[in-house]
Amino acid sequence: MGQTGGKVHRVLIVDDEQGVRGVLTEMLKAGGYPAESVSEGREALRALRTSSFDVMITDVRLPDISGLELLAVVHDKYPWLPVIVITGYATIDSTIKAMRLGAVDYIPKPFTRDSVMASVEQAIQSGLAAARKTERPYCEIVHGGGSMTGIMALIDKVSRSDATVLITGESGTGKELVARAIHRQGARARQPFVTVNSGALPEGLLESELFGHTRGAYTGAVTSTLGRFRIADGGTLFLDEVGNMSPAMQVKLLRVIQEQEFSPVGSSDLVKVDVRLITATNLDLENAVAAGTFREDLYYRLNVIEIHIPPLRERREDILPLADHFLARIAETNRRKQLRLSPSAVEVLGTYGWPGNVRELQNAMERASVLSEGEEIEAKDLPVKISGTGPSRPAGPASVPPLAGRSLSALLAEIEKAHIVDALEGSGWVRSKAAERLGMKRTTLLARMASLGITDPAGGGDG
Repeated sequence: MGQTGGKVHRVLIVDDEQGVRGVLTEMLKAGGYPAESVSEGREALRALRTSSFDVMITDVRLPDISGLELLAVVHDKYPWLPVIVITGYATIDSTIKAMRLGAVDYIPKPFTRDSVMASVEQAIQSGLAAARKTERPYCEIVHGGGSMTGIMALIDKVSRSDATVLITGESGTGKELVARAIHRQGARARQPFVTVNSGALPEGLLESELFGHTRGAYTGAVTSTLGRFRIADGGTLFLDEVGNMSPAMQVKLLRVIQEQEFSPVGSSDLVKVDVRLITATNLDLENAVAAGTFREDLYYRLNVIEIHIPPLRERREDILPLADHFLARIAETNRRKQLRLSPSAVEVLGTYGWPGNVRELQNAMERASVLSEGEEIEAKDLPVKISGTGPSRPAGPASVPPLAGRSLSALLAEIEKAHIVDALEGSGWVRSKAAERLGMKRTTLLARMASLGITDPAGGGDG
């Protein structure tokens, strides 16, 4: 008891009552589990940064942040660490919420030695199982050589530094996978990798999401929150769709990059952080700077090192390795034999234009796996617009017009515009439906429409 394979398991106790901390500490030490105790959520996060623990026990009611918020932060920042929630105010709702946030057990006060020890031993086993799962690579960048070989070499070089990285490329090309690979191969690999979609949140919510807020900072702020910069302290923060940030948020982000400090919403206190920043965008930020919609000083701060991910249509050698990779994952998830691609399916996949890039290919493999009736995926199992068996197939390279004196970028923009207009017309110019058909976010679609000069002939919106 207290150790597995020679390893002694340590427990972190978080409770604002000194008596409870003392009782739990003695119980655990008697059972062979060394324990350390703190009285606040922020003290717990500091302890996790400086020491290694195998289980955390936390009260729900803490003086600074709630135990449930601490649980959410730990689940995000240290996903392998099992958490036991213990409280004198147990309700069905709070129990359900704690379990949904990742708690492995929920013990009401007053507790007994047997209940605590049984819960800790169960948590240890849960943590060991989670650790075994994370021994596998967190993410894979599958490719067939070509342009991705150079990108992989660049990722390897960039990961050895703390330089700020800007990842560019169309929606669905795998920019987040590249960011995760940089983090995983670097010195911060055992610290958190935190993601924020800058384009998915309005300005007010984005500021609170990034920097946190104090209790009462605005209507509805009933508790304090830490914010993503604070959660990522010591690790990496990945800001996706950074090109869609408002001018005011750009100023705030620039200050954090320059000073490595910020103030939570509703507070004048300065919080210092040590965060590596990786950003991504599908917009041309140089054009945005020229147009006055993106700050030039921020652009140069973000673009210390740029990694551009080509669209799938420009790296066709990756299509079949990626398709096989997705089919293998689907087979593993569903515990079934992996399906093969028939010659007809291979031909179709190789000639399609892939406006939705890797994300669209993944969706196509999931759909085909469901519809396939044998051990091979046929062309007919693929979506109609890919297989070409219906009228809505986007034009692939076989039907691309000759350059005729135009630049390659102008030709690609024309093809992209045709795909987007086709999706909009097919969805009655309802942006959200068109974005779903294209395999991209609605905000991304709106940005691409503005960039390509696409307007609704009827002047409508989302209907």
